Amino acid sequence: MTTYGLIGFPLGHSFSAQYFAEKFEREGIAARYDNYALTHIADLPALLMRQPELMGFNVTIPYKQAILPYLDDLSPEARAIGAVNVVRVERSKGRVRLVGYNTDAPAFADTLRPLLYEACQSALVLGTGGAAKAVQYALAEMGIAVTLVGRTRSDEHCITYADVTPQVLADHLVVVNCTPLGMSPDVTTCPPLPYDHLCARHVLYDLVYNPAETRFMAEGRRRGCVVKGGWDMLRAQAEGSYRIWCKA
Repeated sequence: MTTYGLIGFPLGHSFSAQYFAEKFEREGIAARYDNYALTHIADLPALLMRQPELMGFNVTIPYKQAILPYLDDLSPEARAIGAVNVVRVERSKGRVRLVGYNTDAPAFADTLRPLLYEACQSALVLGTGGAAKAVQYALAEMGIAVTLVGRTRSDEHCITYADVTPQVLADHLVVVNCTPLGMSPDVTTCPPLPYDHLCARHVLYDLVYNPAETRFMAEGRRRGCVVKGGWDMLRAQAEGSYRIWCKA
């Protein structure tokens, strides 16, 4: 049976297998979707050898960038972003060719756009990993200026959480959490921001989808912010993944 899957570590938080199982049953698709918790990205070639029916997979934390050296080609968007969340496996005469794509960026843009209004010209992007790269790319395509926030100042375009003053928050009406903070099972955690300085003008978007409302979102909701979790983005990127895997 044709198999698709998810690689990353850990994977206990993921709803992808459930999502695809329901999709395949609902649409009468003869396929399965499995989780592959790889403790090291170097285990990927062995996985592909063990699973000859694996024809595509999603990539999650912490391998969206680490997988790049293992790929034979990249879509133009994935190359521009520098991160991959979808891989198409092409098998022919015993050879395996891996092509990387990014459906995070369009899925994020499509689900954020309805929340925006004219004053949303600048965004704080929390995190510096592969998901943050996709979000940064999508925001730039939408004409929204981006300031990255990380635990350390990785480059001149990145500030630390200690640098997020009330004024910085006031100057950035869109705040996107691209970190795993707040993700199940660590649901009490959230990015260290001056939440008391949020207001109804802010739009808070959390890429985390488990739980449905994170502490980051709850802190924003209490201050009147527009808040959104990652479920719709998960669904949009998953549908994009399947179209990539099944294209002729």
